[in-house]
Amino acid sequence: MKRYLILILLSFQGLLAQVQFEAKVSKTTLGLNERLRVDFVMNIDGDNFNEPSFDGFRVIAGPSQQVSQSWVNGRSSFEKIYSYYLLPNQKGTLLIKQATIEFNGQIYKTASIKINVTAAVESPKDPNDTSISADDNIYLVADISKTNPYINEPISVVYKLYFSYNIGITNWRELNKPKYNDFWSQNVDIKELVAEEGMFKGEKYRYVVLRKTVLYPQKSGKLVIEPLSLDIDVELPTNRRNVIGQMILKLDSKRVSAGAKTIAVRALPEAGKPADFSGAVGNFDFKVTPTKTSLKNGESLDLVVSVSGKGNMKLFNLPKPVVPNALEMYDAVHSEQVNTSLAGMAGKVSDSYTIIPQYKGNYPIKSMQFSYFDLGSRTYKTINSPEIMINVLDGPTDTRAVSGSDSDHDKNKISSTEQFKFIKLKTNLVSVAQNDFFGSNLYLGLLFLPFLMLPLIILVKNKKEAIDGDVVGNRIKRNNRLAKKYLSEAKKQISNKEPFYVALEKAMHNFLKAKLHIETSEMSKDNIKELLVNRNAKPETVNDFIALTENCEVARYAPSSTATIQQDFDKAVLIISELEKQI
Repeated sequence: MKRYLILILLSFQGLLAQVQFEAKVSKTTLGLNERLRVDFVMNIDGDNFNEPSFDGFRVIAGPSQQVSQSWVNGRSSFEKIYSYYLLPNQKGTLLIKQATIEFNGQIYKTASIKINVTAAVESPKDPNDTSISADDNIYLVADISKTNPYINEPISVVYKLYFSYNIGITNWRELNKPKYNDFWSQNVDIKELVAEEGMFKGEKYRYVVLRKTVLYPQKSGKLVIEPLSLDIDVELPTNRRNVIGQMILKLDSKRVSAGAKTIAVRALPEAGKPADFSGAVGNFDFKVTPTKTSLKNGESLDLVVSVSGKGNMKLFNLPKPVVPNALEMYDAVHSEQVNTSLAGMAGKVSDSYTIIPQYKGNYPIKSMQFSYFDLGSRTYKTINSPEIMINVLDGPTDTRAVSGSDSDHDKNKISSTEQFKFIKLKTNLVSVAQNDFFGSNLYLGLLFLPFLMLPLIILVKNKKEAIDGDVVGNRIKRNNRLAKKYLSEAKKQISNKEPFYVALEKAMHNFLKAKLHIETSEMSKDNIKELLVNRNAKPETVNDFIALTENCEVARYAPSSTATIQQDFDKAVLIISELEKQI
């Protein structure tokens, strides 16, 4: 009887045992390059285990299952574990969601776990580990040319992946791109990834240059460059060999990071800073060049303000010229011819102002100045352009102030040649005894003029009817006039190669805007071709139009003759006329 009572008590104890099902992690905070172990532990033999989706992680191993059961002091214990090894795919707070099991018809769930993923960290090497692993055979390094630059002084960052001769790399993926907050940045193209040999940590390694970037700091202080992180698939040698004696390789993955870098940026000195300083840092040459200094009424000139050299070419403003009121100046057309290498930006930037004189006379364009900070001497330098005199040969005379000054006093001055213009110097005397108009030669001429004009009117009318009847001819003339309307500016610059091709390219684009009702941002090659063909333009004419437009940029810097420029102009007139007729 006592034995049965003990068995009944043990049965009740088993029924009263609480079901436990929980998720356990190896750590709740880890670096982007560290692994996380997740165990789902239960004290009963549950069925239908459903793992969570592991959003934000990549499963690199699992699930593995462990089952243990024991009796201690007459009490039994049971444990089943499902284990996973995960790698995070991104930084931030990630959530391991609920897993579920079924036991005795009921569903049990684990609690969700928040995991905080930080930037990649350096993993210490285990001194007891003598096998070849990826940990001590592959490194990602960020080489920085200078860590204490001035504001707007260029520095370069070159990312190199070093790997030993013991391992092989089959693939790599970017997990986190580097971020350059408070820097102006531009990547330098790498045409081909080539493995080279170099020394690293006193040993020979192979390395590949993955990325080259030029940075210009935009404010002073300590600026942080966030790291580049990679997920790399590697081949590691083992101690095993196949049947023909070749070493067997195992596949593994390794996450590496270049680490965050801190740049201490120095502010530009305040001592000696010019009032007109606009942020230019480097070594520059400054020029103000007019296309002509003598011109007739109705003609125009271009005043080109340009800066060339090495420095932060795209990060400062060019000075604006001040011209007399008698010269009408239009908004500038900005142009950049800048190349970027690891040493920084170099080339030329310019603003071209179109100026049209209103009156006859001589007009000065004041001297301009450009200031910059010279990195070589660490001082500010200022370049002054000479004063330019514009001579307008003919046209109306300005009775206002003929001066380059904008003051009210100068505006109210009158030139010495105009002071007595209101006094008549010549007289026209009229006879007191005037002849009668009736019967005069003028009277007879006006009387018979309509009869004399009649044959001419009939001739003009017949000519006009013949012209109006020529539909094809009129269409061709109308198209040519339209083409020449768009190309009038290019025709003015036909003797100047570079302004000609700039004007020609603008004319082609303006023609498309007018006819297709599109903006500059929509002018891709494929979009233009599709729109023109849809409007019944012939493919060969469309191809000629696109080819000529693309050729304008190349022709601006390529050697060419006057005959070639004239051919391009005639070709543009023909193409625009054909497109107008076809669409």
